[in-house]
Amino acid sequence: MTMKQLTEIAGRIGARLEARGETVAVAESAAGGLISAALLSVPGASAYYLGGGVIYTHAARRGLLGLAGDQVTIEGASEEFAALSARVVRERCGASWGIGESGAAGPTGSRYGHAAGHVALAVAGPVERSAVIETGSADRVANMWAFAAEALKLLDAALGEAG
Repeated sequence: MTMKQLTEIAGRIGARLEARGETVAVAESAAGGLISAALLSVPGASAYYLGGGVIYTHAARRGLLGLAGDQVTIEGASEEFAALSARVVRERCGASWGIGESGAAGPTGSRYGHAAGHVALAVAGPVERSAVIETGSADRVANMWAFAAEALKLLDAALGEAG
């Protein structure tokens, strides 16, 4: 996966969002900002991209997402946490759609016992979707690109389902 390929997917998403007057916000972790970078690489992104953050630690969960108590300690790299992140970033930014991503890019697995290449993704909006992807690779950079691509594809599919 390359930035050009991510930008192609993001371009389709951006055109759909802009045509519908909808917006998106992103809470990503193991993708390290690549989801947001892809969406922002499209000219005119300010029409649909409201903001986002790299939610990489418990401190970021508290500070950037405003999570508290048990919400802070929900297992990262789980569909539950990805869905919570998507819903919270959507609400906090006032977006039509939210993307949540949390995984283990590698080269080792996560503290939760997931192998490198494991990612949980979620989209919150008029349609909610989630998925777990296993790349089977310990290549950190390749996994980051793959995680970003899969998150964008999940949003693209949800947009199609929402009409």
